Amino acid sequence: MTTRREAREQAFILIFEKSFQPDCEISELVDFANENEVFTADKYAVKLVEDTYANIEKIDSLISANLKGWSSARISKITRAILRMAVCEMLFYDDVPVGVAINEAVEVAKRFAADDEPGYINGVLGSVARSL
Repeated sequence: MTTRREAREQAFILIFEKSFQPDCEISELVDFANENEVFTADKYAVKLVEDTYANIEKIDSLISANLKGWSSARISKITRAILRMAVCEMLFYDDVPVGVAINEAVEVAKRFAADDEPGYINGVLGSVARSL
């Protein structure tokens, strides 16, 4: 059984991977992860990735409007993937409290991002939360 945190990590990996392969379908990325035993994709993870890309313009616009002193082009692909995932949960998942979405994004960042990025992600998501 996959935990929600593990599902979020899977979703992050898929969103991150899609940033390198924008023309690749999400189902192809999921199949690749399953076939190569990277992980067996969790249903929540796949839904989160699909919902993120179904609403990518709205999500990216909200992220850009809340970046502090950075242009969207300057943030790393890792940070962008984590922000996209968290903002999707904040906007479209009523069963996930905003604070939980932020905390989980920070935890994913602690595992996958540079040392200074968890705090930056927390700040951007806090700003997003205040704007909602």
